Amino acid sequence: MTVTIAQVIAFAAVMAVGALSPGPDFAIVVRRAAVSGRARGMATAAGIAAGVFVWAVAAATGVATLLAASAVAFTVVKVGGAAYLTWLGVRALIAAARGGAGTLGGPAGEDDTTMLAAFRQGLLCNVLNPKAAVFFVALMPQFLRPDATVVDAALVAGVAAAVALVWFFGVANLVAAMRRLLDRPRVRRTLDAVTGVALIALGVRLAATRL
Repeated sequence: MTVTIAQVIAFAAVMAVGALSPGPDFAIVVRRAAVSGRARGMATAAGIAAGVFVWAVAAATGVATLLAASAVAFTVVKVGGAAYLTWLGVRALIAAARGGAGTLGGPAGEDDTTMLAAFRQGLLCNVLNPKAAVFFVALMPQFLRPDATVVDAALVAGVAAAVALVWFFGVANLVAAMRRLLDRPRVRRTLDAVTGVALIALGVRLAATRL
Protein backbone atom coordinates (compact mmCIF):
# COMPACT_ATOMS: atom_id res chain seq x y z
CA MET A 1 0.00 0.00 0.00
CA THR A 2 1.45 3.36 -1.07
CA VAL A 3 -1.00 5.67 0.69
CA THR A 4 0.26 6.87 4.08
CA ILE A 5 -1.76 7.67 7.19
CA ALA A 6 -0.85 11.34 6.78
CA GLN A 7 -2.24 11.33 3.24
CA VAL A 8 -5.45 9.67 4.42
CA ILE A 9 -5.94 12.30 7.12
CA ALA A 10 -5.22 15.14 4.68
CA PHE A 11 -7.63 13.64 2.15
CA ALA A 12 -10.34 13.28 4.80
CA ALA A 13 -9.87 16.95 5.75
CA VAL A 14 -10.26 18.06 2.12
CA MET A 15 -13.34 15.87 1.74
CA ALA A 16 -14.82 17.36 4.91
CA VAL A 17 -14.49 20.86 3.48
CA GLY A 18 -16.17 19.69 0.28
CA ALA A 19 -19.00 17.97 2.16
CA LEU A 20 -19.66 21.07 4.27
CA SER A 21 -20.20 23.19 1.14
CA PRO A 22 -23.96 23.74 0.62
CA GLY A 23 -25.42 22.14 -2.48
CA PRO A 24 -28.12 19.77 -3.77
CA ASP A 25 -26.99 16.92 -1.50
CA PHE A 26 -27.48 19.09 1.57
CA ALA A 27 -30.86 20.32 0.34
CA ILE A 28 -32.34 16.88 -0.26
CA VAL A 29 -31.10 15.46 3.06
CA VAL A 30 -32.66 18.38 4.92
CA ARG A 31 -36.01 18.02 3.16
CA ARG A 32 -36.12 14.23 3.39
CA ALA A 33 -35.30 14.24 7.10
CA ALA A 34 -37.87 17.00 7.72
CA VAL A 35 -40.62 15.32 5.71
CA SER A 36 -39.91 11.64 6.33
CA GLY A 37 -37.98 11.51 9.60
CA ARG A 38 -34.60 10.36 10.84
CA ALA A 39 -34.42 6.91 9.22
CA ARG A 40 -35.24 8.05 5.70
CA GLY A 41 -33.06 11.13 6.07
CA MET A 42 -30.18 8.83 6.97
CA ALA A 43 -31.06 6.55 4.03
CA THR A 44 -30.76 9.56 1.72
CA ALA A 45 -27.41 10.37 3.35
CA ALA A 46 -26.28 6.79 2.73
CA GLY A 47 -27.26 7.14 -0.94
CA ILE A 48 -25.14 10.28 -1.22
CA ALA A 49 -22.19 8.49 0.38
CA ALA A 50 -22.61 5.65 -2.11
CA GLY A 51 -22.54 8.19 -4.92
CA VAL A 52 -19.35 9.71 -3.51
CA PHE A 53 -17.79 6.24 -3.42
CA VAL A 54 -18.77 5.66 -7.06
CA TRP A 55 -17.20 8.94 -8.19
CA ALA A 56 -14.05 8.35 -6.13
CA VAL A 57 -13.58 4.89 -7.65
CA ALA A 58 -14.33 6.28 -11.11
CA ALA A 59 -11.67 8.95 -10.64
CA ALA A 60 -9.14 6.44 -9.32
CA THR A 61 -9.68 4.13 -12.31
CA GLY A 62 -9.72 6.88 -14.93
CA VAL A 63 -13.44 6.66 -15.79
CA ALA A 64 -14.21 10.06 -14.30
CA THR A 65 -11.29 11.55 -16.22
CA LEU A 66 -12.84 10.37 -19.48
CA LEU A 67 -16.16 11.89 -18.46
CA ALA A 68 -14.58 15.21 -17.53
CA ALA A 69 -12.68 15.25 -20.83
CA SER A 70 -15.68 14.33 -23.00
CA ALA A 71 -18.01 17.22 -23.76
CA VAL A 72 -20.76 14.83 -24.87
CA ALA A 73 -20.59 12.59 -21.80
CA PHE A 74 -20.32 15.58 -19.48
CA THR A 75 -23.37 17.19 -21.09
CA VAL A 76 -25.45 14.01 -20.87
CA VAL A 77 -24.77 13.63 -17.14
CA LYS A 78 -25.21 17.37 -16.61
CA VAL A 79 -28.60 17.51 -18.33
CA GLY A 80 -29.77 14.41 -16.47
CA GLY A 81 -28.70 15.88 -13.14
CA ALA A 82 -30.26 19.27 -13.88
CA ALA A 83 -33.55 17.65 -14.90
CA TYR A 84 -33.58 15.50 -11.76
CA LEU A 85 -32.93 18.46 -9.44
CA THR A 86 -35.59 20.51 -11.20
CA TRP A 87 -38.09 17.65 -10.86
CA LEU A 88 -37.37 17.38 -7.13
CA GLY A 89 -37.74 21.15 -6.80
CA VAL A 90 -41.10 21.18 -8.61
CA ARG A 91 -42.35 18.38 -6.36
CA ALA A 92 -41.36 20.38 -3.29
CA LEU A 93 -43.13 23.49 -4.61
CA ILE A 94 -46.29 21.51 -5.35
CA ALA A 95 -46.13 20.07 -1.83
CA ALA A 96 -45.85 23.61 -0.46
CA ALA A 97 -48.83 24.73 -2.52
CA ARG A 98 -50.87 21.81 -1.19
CA GLY A 99 -50.14 22.65 2.40
CA GLY A 100 -46.76 21.04 3.02
CA ALA A 101 -47.57 17.52 1.91
CA GLY A 102 -44.93 14.85 2.43
CA THR A 103 -45.57 13.43 -1.02
CA LEU A 104 -47.52 14.54 -4.04
CA GLY A 105 -51.21 14.36 -3.32
CA GLY A 106 -50.78 13.40 0.35
CA PRO A 107 -51.97 15.42 3.30
CA ALA A 108 -49.52 17.46 5.35
CA GLY A 109 -47.28 15.33 7.51
CA GLU A 110 -47.99 12.13 5.55
CA ASP A 111 -45.15 10.43 3.73
CA ASP A 112 -44.98 7.10 1.91
CA THR A 113 -41.37 7.27 0.73
CA THR A 114 -39.66 3.93 1.28
CA MET A 115 -36.15 3.54 2.63
CA LEU A 116 -35.00 2.34 -0.78
CA ALA A 117 -36.57 5.35 -2.51
CA ALA A 118 -34.87 7.70 -0.04
CA PHE A 119 -31.52 5.97 -0.65
CA ARG A 120 -32.02 6.14 -4.42
CA GLN A 121 -32.83 9.85 -4.21
CA GLY A 122 -29.51 10.54 -2.51
CA LEU A 123 -27.58 8.29 -4.88
CA LEU A 124 -29.04 9.83 -8.04
CA CYS A 125 -28.59 13.37 -6.76
CA ASN A 126 -24.87 12.76 -6.32
CA VAL A 127 -24.15 10.47 -9.28
CA LEU A 128 -25.94 12.80 -11.72
CA ASN A 129 -23.72 15.70 -10.73
CA PRO A 130 -20.76 15.92 -13.15
CA LYS A 131 -19.16 18.52 -10.89
CA ALA A 132 -18.31 15.59 -8.63
CA ALA A 133 -16.33 14.04 -11.50
CA VAL A 134 -14.36 17.25 -11.98
CA PHE A 135 -13.78 17.51 -8.22
CA PHE A 136 -12.40 13.99 -7.85
CA VAL A 137 -10.38 14.13 -11.07
CA ALA A 138 -8.60 17.18 -9.66
CA LEU A 139 -8.29 15.76 -6.15
CA MET A 140 -7.33 12.12 -6.57
CA PRO A 141 -3.90 12.62 -8.22
CA GLN A 142 -2.85 14.63 -5.17
CA PHE A 143 -3.24 11.56 -2.98
CA LEU A 144 -2.87 8.57 -5.32
CA ARG A 145 0.38 7.92 -7.12
CA PRO A 146 0.31 6.51 -10.69
CA ASP A 147 1.44 3.14 -9.31
CA ALA A 148 -1.31 3.06 -6.66
CA THR A 149 -2.84 -0.35 -6.04
CA VAL A 150 -6.50 -1.36 -6.02
CA VAL A 151 -6.29 -1.38 -2.22
CA ASP A 152 -5.08 2.22 -2.25
CA ALA A 153 -7.94 3.29 -4.50
CA ALA A 154 -10.50 1.43 -2.41
CA LEU A 155 -9.12 2.95 0.80
CA VAL A 156 -9.27 6.53 -0.49
CA ALA A 157 -12.74 6.00 -1.95
CA GLY A 158 -13.89 4.49 1.33
CA VAL A 159 -12.56 7.48 3.26
CA ALA A 160 -14.40 9.85 0.90
CA ALA A 161 -17.66 7.97 1.38
CA ALA A 162 -17.19 7.75 5.15
CA VAL A 163 -16.66 11.51 5.49
CA ALA A 164 -19.78 12.22 3.43
CA LEU A 165 -21.76 9.66 5.42
CA VAL A 166 -20.77 11.08 8.81
CA TRP A 167 -21.57 14.66 7.78
CA PHE A 168 -24.94 13.94 6.18
CA PHE A 169 -25.92 11.52 8.97
CA GLY A 170 -25.31 14.45 11.31
CA VAL A 171 -27.45 16.76 9.17
CA ALA A 172 -30.27 14.21 8.99
CA ASN A 173 -30.25 13.64 12.75
CA LEU A 174 -30.15 17.36 13.54
CA VAL A 175 -33.10 18.09 11.24
CA ALA A 176 -35.03 15.07 12.56
CA ALA A 177 -34.51 16.34 16.12
CA MET A 178 -36.23 19.57 15.07
CA ARG A 179 -39.09 17.77 13.34
CA ARG A 180 -41.71 18.75 15.91
CA LEU A 181 -41.12 22.38 14.96
CA LEU A 182 -40.84 21.57 11.26
CA ASP A 183 -44.15 19.64 11.32
CA ARG A 184 -46.10 22.86 11.81
CA PRO A 185 -48.02 23.51 8.56
CA ARG A 186 -46.69 27.03 8.05
CA VAL A 187 -43.11 25.97 8.74
CA ARG A 188 -43.48 22.91 6.48
CA ARG A 189 -44.86 25.01 3.62
CA THR A 190 -42.01 27.48 4.01
CA LEU A 191 -39.42 24.68 4.09
CA ASP A 192 -40.91 23.03 1.00
CA ALA A 193 -41.05 26.34 -0.84
CA VAL A 194 -37.48 27.35 0.03
CA THR A 195 -36.13 23.87 -0.74
CA GLY A 196 -38.04 23.73 -4.01
CA VAL A 197 -36.70 27.08 -5.18
CA ALA A 198 -33.18 26.10 -4.10
CA LEU A 199 -33.28 22.78 -5.95
CA ILE A 200 -34.59 24.38 -9.13
CA ALA A 201 -31.92 27.09 -8.89
CA LEU A 202 -29.25 24.42 -8.41
CA GLY A 203 -30.62 22.53 -11.40
CA VAL A 204 -30.45 25.65 -13.58
CA ARG A 205 -26.95 26.38 -12.33
CA LEU A 206 -25.88 22.81 -13.09
CA ALA A 207 -27.37 23.04 -16.59
CA ALA A 208 -25.31 26.18 -17.22
CA THR A 209 -22.05 24.53 -16.07
CA ARG A 210 -19.35 24.20 -18.70
CA LEU A 211 -16.23 22.10 -18.84
